[in-house]
Amino acid sequence: MGSERSAKASMDHTIHPELLRNTVNVMVVGCGGNGSAIATGLPYLHQALLAYGHPGGLHVTLVDGDTISATNCIRQPFCRSEIGLPKSVVLANRLNLFWGLDWEGLPEYLSSRLRFDEGQIVIGCVDSSVARGAVREWTSGYSRVHYWLDLGNKSDGGQFVLGEPLNSRNRRCSTRLRTVAELFPEIADTQLPDDEPSCSAPEALDRQEPFVNPTLANHALALLARLFRYGRISYQGGFVTLANTARVQPLPIDPEYWEKLRKRRARTPVRQKLMQLGTY
Repeated sequence: MGSERSAKASMDHTIHPELLRNTVNVMVVGCGGNGSAIATGLPYLHQALLAYGHPGGLHVTLVDGDTISATNCIRQPFCRSEIGLPKSVVLANRLNLFWGLDWEGLPEYLSSRLRFDEGQIVIGCVDSSVARGAVREWTSGYSRVHYWLDLGNKSDGGQFVLGEPLNSRNRRCSTRLRTVAELFPEIADTQLPDDEPSCSAPEALDRQEPFVNPTLANHALALLARLFRYGRISYQGGFVTLANTARVQPLPIDPEYWEKLRKRRARTPVRQKLMQLGTY
């Protein structure tokens, strides 16, 4: 019994073989703090995949309807001369010029009317439950998306969760990686109020410490790198804190743990749940 329980706790997830045969199409939803950090790191993952012998590396589409504001220039990779320009287009152009890529920037918000049939990995870097709900809808149902990697943060930490959305590509089974919306339903509950965005530099820094985004993004990218390099992973995400003693708590791939997590959160008040998670 002990060895059986230990085996369950150390369950591995194997990469979908199709992602090793051709160029992998990645869609990043949201180009704010987390999204811009992810976008900046993805060329390194692309280069690493090519060096490992992957046939095409990554092709990335950045999706965000927001334009650059003065506050964004405090902790996001934008400058004052870019204020008013679309975040997704500015980031894509910058990466293409530096790395010689042909990635795309779409200045639109994700919605059920906006379809990208070629998307295989969706990286959600959004700051509201409404936006997460849109990602959840877009990746489920008739979608053929392989993975949804979600990042969310609070002032001094956050979480990253890799899941396989229940859709026409990922059928229902006990070992399917549960998404962030399944493990923590309140994070994508469109009926709950969202925090208002920071409108000044001091308020932005009070709400979020400067290096939370790149720290979280690097952990999420490292998870993807391990999945592609070794073909399997033993954890599907983690919880990162930079307060006091910085540490990372892995999120195990374990159906029993998922069930315990669901039951525990069912007994926790919604406000407390949201405080425990990074929602933006």
